[in-house]
Amino acid sequence: MITCFIRYEIDPFKKDQFADYARNWGQCIPRCGADLIGYFGPHEGSATTAYGVYNIESLAAYEAYRARLAVDPLGGENYQFAKRERFILKEDRIFLKNMSLPHAPKVTP
Repeated sequence: MITCFIRYEIDPFKKDQFADYARNWGQCIPRCGADLIGYFGPHEGSATTAYGVYNIESLAAYEAYRARLAVDPLGGENYQFAKRERFILKEDRIFLKNMSLPHAPKVTP
Protein backbone atom coordinates (compact mmCIF):
# COMPACT_ATOMS: atom_id res chain seq x y z
CA MET A 1 0.00 0.00 0.00
CA ILE A 2 1.23 3.49 -0.86
CA THR A 3 -0.23 6.85 0.05
CA CYS A 4 -0.55 9.72 -2.39
CA PHE A 5 -0.16 13.17 -0.88
CA ILE A 6 -1.23 16.02 -3.14
CA ARG A 7 -0.11 19.46 -1.99
CA TYR A 8 -2.09 22.31 -3.48
CA GLU A 9 -1.34 26.00 -3.51
CA ILE A 10 -4.76 27.61 -3.82
CA ASP A 11 -6.03 31.13 -4.33
CA PRO A 12 -6.94 32.32 -0.80
CA PHE A 13 -9.95 34.17 -2.19
CA LYS A 14 -11.34 31.00 -3.79
CA LYS A 15 -11.37 28.61 -0.82
CA ASP A 16 -15.08 27.92 -1.38
CA GLN A 17 -14.39 26.70 -4.92
CA PHE A 18 -11.65 24.43 -3.59
CA ALA A 19 -14.10 23.06 -1.00
CA ASP A 20 -16.56 22.19 -3.81
CA TYR A 21 -13.71 20.54 -5.74
CA ALA A 22 -12.74 18.51 -2.66
CA ARG A 23 -16.34 17.34 -2.07
CA ASN A 24 -16.57 16.21 -5.69
CA TRP A 25 -13.41 14.12 -5.30
CA GLY A 26 -14.98 12.67 -2.18
CA GLN A 27 -17.48 11.01 -4.53
CA CYS A 28 -15.18 10.15 -7.45
CA ILE A 29 -12.01 8.87 -5.82
CA PRO A 30 -13.58 5.97 -3.87
CA ARG A 31 -15.80 5.07 -6.83
CA CYS A 32 -12.74 4.85 -9.08
CA GLY A 33 -10.77 2.59 -6.77
CA ALA A 34 -8.65 4.53 -4.27
CA ASP A 35 -9.11 4.69 -0.50
CA LEU A 36 -9.67 8.40 0.15
CA ILE A 37 -8.36 9.63 3.49
CA GLY A 38 -9.55 13.16 2.78
CA TYR A 39 -9.08 16.61 1.38
CA PHE A 40 -7.83 19.21 3.82
CA GLY A 41 -8.14 22.96 3.31
CA PRO A 42 -6.98 26.07 5.11
CA HIS A 43 -8.30 26.60 8.61
CA GLU A 44 -5.62 28.36 10.65
CA GLY A 45 -2.21 29.56 9.53
CA SER A 46 -1.59 29.44 5.79
CA ALA A 47 -4.56 30.47 3.69
CA THR A 48 -3.04 29.01 0.52
CA THR A 49 -2.06 25.41 1.37
CA ALA A 50 -4.38 22.42 0.99
CA TYR A 51 -3.90 18.66 0.73
CA GLY A 52 -5.57 15.63 -0.78
CA VAL A 53 -4.56 12.24 0.66
CA TYR A 54 -5.50 8.73 -0.43
CA ASN A 55 -4.17 5.17 -0.30
CA ILE A 56 -3.73 2.92 -3.30
CA GLU A 57 -2.33 -0.58 -3.66
CA SER A 58 0.58 0.19 -6.01
CA LEU A 59 1.77 2.48 -8.79
CA ALA A 60 0.26 0.04 -11.31
CA ALA A 61 -3.08 0.28 -9.48
CA TYR A 62 -2.67 4.08 -9.51
CA GLU A 63 -2.37 4.10 -13.32
CA ALA A 64 -5.57 2.05 -13.67
CA TYR A 65 -7.32 4.30 -11.13
CA ARG A 66 -6.28 7.44 -13.06
CA ALA A 67 -7.69 5.94 -16.27
CA ARG A 68 -11.03 5.27 -14.55
CA LEU A 69 -11.02 8.76 -13.03
CA ALA A 70 -10.43 10.35 -16.45
CA VAL A 71 -13.65 8.83 -17.85
CA ASP A 72 -15.75 9.29 -14.70
CA PRO A 73 -18.41 11.94 -15.53
CA LEU A 74 -18.02 13.84 -12.24
CA GLY A 75 -14.24 13.42 -12.38
CA GLY A 76 -14.09 15.01 -15.84
CA GLU A 77 -16.44 17.75 -14.72
CA ASN A 78 -14.25 18.41 -11.67
CA TYR A 79 -11.08 18.68 -13.78
CA GLN A 80 -12.86 21.22 -16.02
CA PHE A 81 -14.20 23.12 -12.99
CA ALA A 82 -10.66 23.55 -11.62
CA LYS A 83 -9.33 24.60 -15.02
CA ARG A 84 -12.15 27.10 -15.58
CA GLU A 85 -12.17 28.67 -12.10
CA ARG A 86 -8.36 28.67 -11.65
CA PHE A 87 -8.42 28.28 -7.87
CA ILE A 88 -5.47 25.86 -7.93
CA LEU A 89 -2.26 27.78 -8.47
CA LYS A 90 0.13 24.85 -8.04
CA GLU A 91 -0.19 21.11 -7.49
CA ASP A 92 2.51 18.65 -6.38
CA ARG A 93 2.05 14.95 -5.72
CA ILE A 94 4.24 12.46 -3.93
CA PHE A 95 3.80 8.78 -3.12
CA LEU A 96 4.97 7.61 0.30
CA LYS A 97 4.95 4.30 2.09
CA ASN A 98 4.00 4.07 5.78
CA MET A 99 7.22 3.06 7.51
CA SER A 100 5.82 2.91 11.07
CA LEU A 101 3.60 -0.14 10.61
CA PRO A 102 2.57 -2.09 12.54
CA HIS A 103 1.34 0.47 15.05
CA ALA A 104 1.06 -0.35 18.72
CA PRO A 105 -2.52 -0.57 20.05
CA LYS A 106 -3.99 2.63 21.42
CA VAL A 107 -3.78 2.80 25.21
CA THR A 108 -6.81 4.24 26.98
CA PRO A 109 -6.28 5.68 30.48
